[in-house]
Amino acid sequence: MSVILFASVVRVRDGLPLSASTDHDQNVSVQETKKYLKVISKKLEQFPDRCTLERGPYNVNFISSLGVSYMMLCSENYPSVLAFCFLDELQKEFITTYDMGPINTAVRPYSFIEFDHFIQKTKQRFNNPRSLSTKMNLANMQTEIRLRPPYRISLQELDLGNGLNHQKNPTYKGIAPHQRLEPLTLAGIISVLLSLLCAGLNLIRGFHAIESLLQVSAPPGGCVWQIP
Repeated sequence: MSVILFASVVRVRDGLPLSASTDHDQNVSVQETKKYLKVISKKLEQFPDRCTLERGPYNVNFISSLGVSYMMLCSENYPSVLAFCFLDELQKEFITTYDMGPINTAVRPYSFIEFDHFIQKTKQRFNNPRSLSTKMNLANMQTEIRLRPPYRISLQELDLGNGLNHQKNPTYKGIAPHQRLEPLTLAGIISVLLSLLCAGLNLIRGFHAIESLLQVSAPPGGCVWQIP
């Protein structure tokens, strides 16, 4: 059965959930896939404004605009055009209902939880496509998706190469990680002393060479010639 299972509204800059549909589905696989929405919500700024993540029998779709992202979880066979029309309706209603000021300054999660009433109503309508009367909007969205298809997110982009529990080893860039220095051995100490001795001898030789050069260039009798 192709249905929308869950939807939420999230602030892009920090992934703060602003509103969400009431979740009655206790299916384990659904709850597991919903975790991907949370992971994506923390990385929204690095993705384009229209994306899809395919995870087995479910798809995660979202659109972002004006610092707010509208996300959904649906079954894999739910039509893509309907999915993005659904998100588009959430976007239009949310930006006309709320000012950007409260959205940008919200601190607590689900500060706009009352919007879930519209999410639920719209979700029910889109889960029964025969009741949809926006055929023109569907046609427009179908054309738009064909011309600019949603970006497909890979698990590698989420740092989840082997699933949600996988964590990549940290990659150091620039300065290397600190390494513990080993103590000098006797041979090392002797080598350092010999190097210092050689450096001292070379310095003395340099002074002697400069002194000899000055003596050769000085005039006989130590006189200094003056130009009238």
